[in-house]
Amino acid sequence: MRRGIGPANIRASTMSESQPPTDDCLDTQGLVCPEPLMLLRNRVREMRSGETLHVVATDPTTQRDFNNFCRFMGHELLAAHIVDGVYHYRLRKG
Repeated sequence: MRRGIGPANIRASTMSESQPPTDDCLDTQGLVCPEPLMLLRNRVREMRSGETLHVVATDPTTQRDFNNFCRFMGHELLAAHIVDGVYHYRLRKG
């Protein structure tokens, strides 16, 4: 069983952590629900299976929304953390 990364598992960080490069980046800073999720859904549709995406958001509801989106759609949420109040997500299209 795959272990999900939910709101309780998001780590707070004060500095940028070393992460492997992603295939694409989506910046949803300043947008509120449901816009970040809609943009994520549209971007993932354009990706090929196995590609990775870095998403940056400021809306705290993305913690719940992105985790559920990945779980329901068969994508993998690789990492989720907060840096200076900004949420960073890495996901891989299933």
